Amino acid sequence: MIEGFDIGKFCDAVLEAARLAGAEYADVRIVHRESESVDLRIGKVESLCQSSTIGFGVRVIAAGAWGFAASPKLTVEEGKSIAQEAVRIARASASAKRRNVRLAPVEPAEGSFSNDWEIDPFEVPLEEKIDLLRDADRLMRQAEKVKVTDCNMDFWKTYQVLASTDGSYIEQTKIESGAGIAATAIDGNEVQKRSYPALGGDFAAAGYEFVESLKVIEHAEEIARQAVQLLDAPPCPSGEFTLVLEGSMLALQVHESCGHPIELDRVLGMESSFAGTSFLTTDKLGSFRYGSEIVNITADATIPGALGSFFYDDEGVPAQCVEIVKNGVFSGYLSSRETAAELGISSGGAMRADGWDRIPLIRMTNINLLPGDWNLDELIADTIDGIYAATVKCWSIDDKRLNFQFGTEVAWEIKDGALGRMFRNLTYNDMTPRFWNSCDAICGEDEWHVWGVPNCGKGEPMQIAHVGHGVAPARFRGVRMEAAK
Repeated sequence: MIEGFDIGKFCDAVLEAARLAGAEYADVRIVHRESESVDLRIGKVESLCQSSTIGFGVRVIAAGAWGFAASPKLTVEEGKSIAQEAVRIARASASAKRRNVRLAPVEPAEGSFSNDWEIDPFEVPLEEKIDLLRDADRLMRQAEKVKVTDCNMDFWKTYQVLASTDGSYIEQTKIESGAGIAATAIDGNEVQKRSYPALGGDFAAAGYEFVESLKVIEHAEEIARQAVQLLDAPPCPSGEFTLVLEGSMLALQVHESCGHPIELDRVLGMESSFAGTSFLTTDKLGSFRYGSEIVNITADATIPGALGSFFYDDEGVPAQCVEIVKNGVFSGYLSSRETAAELGISSGGAMRADGWDRIPLIRMTNINLLPGDWNLDELIADTIDGIYAATVKCWSIDDKRLNFQFGTEVAWEIKDGALGRMFRNLTYNDMTPRFWNSCDAICGEDEWHVWGVPNCGKGEPMQIAHVGHGVAPARFRGVRMEAAK
């Protein structure tokens, strides 16, 4: 709740003003977000950011077109004015429309919802957070040739209200937390980096207890040691190999080659800024062989504690699990009420906005590769000649999400069912359908983890979304690899 402010009265006034101005549909979102980030480099606090923002946005359909306006001033008078401005924008936009906006129906919803957490990170003393990062930093810098260390923590607390002329009134509160560390070793012109638990860290819809569970101090020395070992490791060999991907690396693979191409606004040509369009055109739905028969992918916003989970999206559509790939066949999209109406389906509940002053876009939820029945030791033992690759280093993919090249921080040779030499500078490249059709083994639930990604970009102006990817290590046959230059 926002102390001393009658949110219900405000929302009613905004929606009524939109109706009187001629809106066929209207919704209003109030968003109050607190955030805190701490970054250390080489033992010193490089940046410390604490912020709090509050405001509201009004979205309307008038004359068959969308209009949107927003303001940080939470008064009834301002709310009415912004609603009227949104209608004026919609009428102006109608002059360029190709067709009238249609929305798939949704049942009105009411209620107040919150994710679970044990320790509110905003009540943990800042000194305690910095001390934890400094301890990890100190241990990493004990390793000879580790010249640069990076440690970070990030926290968000978001309170949001959505009210619409469809009759919905939904309050949601969400706390998110995460952290990560990295060691960079340098010897002459050779520079190598190792990160834990992933590049940039790992994040969840949870409290400070999630940061504690990462045990960054316990992993600091190992990460630094591997960074130093990479300096003398041989480059990855070139050729076609069997590739086994570690979880955080596979999470990026899912994000770029599975998550972005299933955004239905990209497919329909409604949005292409920053991340491009998609090869998954609507004629492929239900018939296209996306991957091997063991590949099953879902978009699931209902997973407790996952960064891409919520209760209702920013159109009041309930969180749900949507089948994206079933037994290797392309089966579904991330959709909104508008894009779902184009296909004659129900909305998948994937509309979210980056704050009160941005219009919602179709965004990933938790895009997951469902677990198989292997474990990593069995998978390695079953591989005669291959490469085990871990942790994102770099990536590139074309604007249709077909051709890609990804690099990893570290790799190990697999020879006769056992891990062998460490390799540096591995890159692998392929085409999305060919790559996923080469998948012949996926580890099981015990090694399945939902990685949190707090920096997914889309749109213009840029919007940042928090998303998740549930994966377990998996094996791919005949993948082209080479050492990065």
